[in-house]
Amino acid sequence: MKSSIHLDLLGTETRFYETAKYRTRCIEVANGKAPLFLLHGGGGHAETYSRNMATLAKSARPMAIDFIWHGMSSRPVFSVAGPGEPDHWLSQFTDQVLDLMDHLGLERASFEGESLGGWIALDMAINHPDRCDKLILNTAWGIALNPEFVAEGESDLDALRETSVNALMNPTTELLRKRLEWLMPLGGVTDELVELRKSLWSIPETRDALVEYYRLLFSNNIAEFYFDEEAIASIAVPTLVLWTDKNPIHGVDAADRLAEIIKGSKKHVMAGCAHWPQWERPEEHDEVVCKFMETK
Repeated sequence: MKSSIHLDLLGTETRFYETAKYRTRCIEVANGKAPLFLLHGGGGHAETYSRNMATLAKSARPMAIDFIWHGMSSRPVFSVAGPGEPDHWLSQFTDQVLDLMDHLGLERASFEGESLGGWIALDMAINHPDRCDKLILNTAWGIALNPEFVAEGESDLDALRETSVNALMNPTTELLRKRLEWLMPLGGVTDELVELRKSLWSIPETRDALVEYYRLLFSNNIAEFYFDEEAIASIAVPTLVLWTDKNPIHGVDAADRLAEIIKGSKKHVMAGCAHWPQWERPEEHDEVVCKFMETK
């Protein structure tokens, strides 16, 4: 049977959680197991993890959310605080997660973050370790690693900026496919995924919020928000570095360095994948994550 997002999500529930601060759309499998928040990348949405929900539910309570300014979650005013100040705009993502946990009565949870989601998962582990059980860094962004060990492809970031803004300003099927193929240049982009992204990016409030998000993300001072090696080395929760051999931002050298500086961490590199390994190779992704979640 050909896979589809609808079939993959059979058995899940989609809920809109309204708190005093935010509205968060969440796709989840409600069970009595330990919660695992699944945090998507920039421009994404909860369906980033649609192919994983049913299998991950064997080992956890998977909860895939739309970040604020994304998908169908709320679009608060962006903070104007700088990188050295509390409550800057990137910390607003973390505040959304903490707010939802409080609303649901969850004292602690585990977090898998892909790209931007990895940035926010890092924030949870570094600045809110009392709320974090386990950490999974899936091709994470927001990291400033020693350039003696890790190289970053600036041309790839330029391509991401160009394809993202072009697709937002003119969300045609062709431009949205090009944007998604930046994530998965080895294949995996389906017509259904393109149409879903088109529908979400065509919501005027979401489109406007994402334009501002990308303006901030590619501002000249964005590196000042990155977590440096000292901060990353402070992580004390069990950590899985889940990477790919074709990641378009940070290569395998970044995974090696992360695994080296995060004490006791585990590393798994998925071959033949780029920036959405949970979608490109869901079986391998789920096997590795489930094993990690079940480890005491």
